[in-house]
Amino acid sequence: MALTKKALAVSVSGAMALSLVLTACGGDKSSGSDASPAASTGATATAAASTAPKKNVSFTIGYATGDPATKQAMADAVAAFTKANPNIKITDLSEGGMASYLDWLKTKDAVGEFPDLVEMRDTQLFSEAGKIAELPAEWLSLFSDAPKLNGKNWTAPIVGTAPQGIIYSKKAYADAGVTAEPKTYDEFLAIQEKLKTKGITPLTFGGKDIFHWGFWINKFFMDGMLADDPNWNSKRTKGQASFTDAGPMQAMQDFTELFTKGYVEKGFLSTADNQTASMLVTGKAAQLFSGPWMFSQISQADPKFEYGWYPVPDRKGRVIVNGLNSLQGWSISTKANADADKKAAISEFIKFFFSKDQYTKFMKSVNGIPTTKEAITYEAGPQMQRVLEVMNDSKTIKSLQINSFWGENQMPPQWRNWFYKMAQEWLTKGDFSVEYMKKADAEWDANIKANAAGK
Repeated sequence: MALTKKALAVSVSGAMALSLVLTACGGDKSSGSDASPAASTGATATAAASTAPKKNVSFTIGYATGDPATKQAMADAVAAFTKANPNIKITDLSEGGMASYLDWLKTKDAVGEFPDLVEMRDTQLFSEAGKIAELPAEWLSLFSDAPKLNGKNWTAPIVGTAPQGIIYSKKAYADAGVTAEPKTYDEFLAIQEKLKTKGITPLTFGGKDIFHWGFWINKFFMDGMLADDPNWNSKRTKGQASFTDAGPMQAMQDFTELFTKGYVEKGFLSTADNQTASMLVTGKAAQLFSGPWMFSQISQADPKFEYGWYPVPDRKGRVIVNGLNSLQGWSISTKANADADKKAAISEFIKFFFSKDQYTKFMKSVNGIPTTKEAITYEAGPQMQRVLEVMNDSKTIKSLQINSFWGENQMPPQWRNWFYKMAQEWLTKGDFSVEYMKKADAEWDANIKANAAGK
């Protein structure tokens, strides 16, 4: 059955942190014919000023490039802005590669090339280091809600937090006799067995890119401890919780079994995240665990490919997704904030980026959930509608990923990629045990100590 599309307002219920508020637009104002000479003189001066050459300004920009659809949408926004504002030059520093986005930013900072406008993910780390400035007040008026750290706003949310789930081939499911979405985790595993028995590789996995490891690992961490205890990270820091506890142990056992039971493609370590859409549409794998930003890639790879999306339930049958507000978004560097011309130019870009026409294009390109006060409507397919159904369902439990908490619950930033690399090690050796989780505790404690000493 061919996919159908219909227009819908991409918004979410009040239960979601990033809700949308429709605001009324003021009517145009025009002066009457009896304007005073002073008013006429003022109008003439304004007109003359508007025709005066604008000052040339330049600034640098940096953002994560792991997802091709988002990378292209960002590049398109920059190109559209500079075309409309030829006096402002934007140098795009963003680049791909094997390094994590955090490591890339640290490197840029070390060589004196920290971006003037930067997509910020490890906000607490960089704000405490004095690298980013508090947001200009004029930016904040654009959003329904922007989270605070230490009573200040540091990020302009680019997109609302979107859940991850199973993107599956309808043909593969039909061939394997799968007729319904799983209601429990055991039913999800049963689907994997059906696919495997039929000779179909169940899951593709972008293991070549370090960030992709966070998808499944965080799914199980949210199921195993974070959804039930949002303060788990702070308890770990205080020594009141351990990765050797039952919840985290079960989480990583479940993660490991996806690989040891043969549900994940064997060449996952050499598969890049941007190759997973091709793996799906060419039938090399039946499923991909990811978010709605992949929908555009899949449709571009094969417009006729029929696929669905659903969240993976936990062992209790609950639907837990990454769906709470976070401290991520556009930030202005402290250095750029101190330069009046750069600050003004960057503010113009921010207003342009979140303007209705431009932001609608961006949201449609990435299948995103908007964050602006002004309601955004775009044409979305049935897969995105399913995402919105999950986010609007009162039974859905929304959590944050282990690396997205802040304040006392902040994860030591360097721990994340260290843990992902250790997961690669135990999968390669096939020897997952409690000893690895003891190492996770020790590394967390060492990082906390090192970070405290460095302040």
